[in-house]
Amino acid sequence: MSEALTDRIAAELAAPAPAAVRALAAALVDPARDVAVLYYGSTLRTGDLSGVLDFYRLTVRPHRTGLQGLVERLLWPEVSYHEVAVEGATLRAKVATLPLATFRRAAEGRTPDVSVWARFVQPSQLVWSAGPEAGRAAAAACAAAVVSAARYAARLGPDEGPASAFWLALFRRTYAAEFRMETTDRAETLLTGDGGRYAELLPLAWRAGGVAFEVAAGNLLPVKRGLPGWTAPNLMGKPLNVARILKAAFTFDGAARYAAYKIHRHTGVDIAVTPFRERHPFLAAPGAWLELKRRQAEARRGRLSSPNS
Repeated sequence: MSEALTDRIAAELAAPAPAAVRALAAALVDPARDVAVLYYGSTLRTGDLSGVLDFYRLTVRPHRTGLQGLVERLLWPEVSYHEVAVEGATLRAKVATLPLATFRRAAEGRTPDVSVWARFVQPSQLVWSAGPEAGRAAAAACAAAVVSAARYAARLGPDEGPASAFWLALFRRTYAAEFRMETTDRAETLLTGDGGRYAELLPLAWRAGGVAFEVAAGNLLPVKRGLPGWTAPNLMGKPLNVARILKAAFTFDGAARYAAYKIHRHTGVDIAVTPFRERHPFLAAPGAWLELKRRQAEARRGRLSSPNS
């Protein structure tokens, strides 16, 4: 891995996050087993902390043991939802937890999906680490993600064009390869405001990844020979997403609270999080759905019977 690229990514990761974000990350950490915590996603881009903040929590070893541990090794990460009081406000976090070694392997493109390198070629911040060595290891893994993404961008992009054309081609393909709420049009928004960053990273990552290229009239011309194929990541993306969703139905810590928050945010309806729903979110889901429909129907009847309606 190029030290220049790792240094560039390490500097980006070290950009100061808001104090509330750092406090939230610290509240999520288990110092006995955690290596680093990375903050990424839409709230990092917008600065709006009223939604759910996304974190990757990198650990020394898998979280679970026995059969669940085996499943975790095959279908990482473990996902959890947390609500933490910080500076008088409630902050919400969705946390993906997996060993640093697994994260690094996925970032290097040695697993048959795009989920890690497609996310961590995007800006992120190191909001907690066990020390300088751990922070450097996290930066090296994120730099590996940039190299993997850049190599696929060379494969999927045009024969010749500006850096933005290669990144746009990549992000459209990665969005299409996964089950995501966003459409492939979201790819363009990732470049908005960060175009200079991506333009700077592409040649740096190509050099680190052994991609030969030329520059002519401001355009990049990569040599496509020897680049990774797209067939396997494209075919495996959605099946892996489905498998992880099914697994999360039984292992997502805080799933009931997360679902209640999302329902309230999108519909305005408060769904009670009972002890049964907290312990058995999958079994409780049909009842929660029926309660939502009943409450919505009651609200509609109330509006229709109102004299001002």
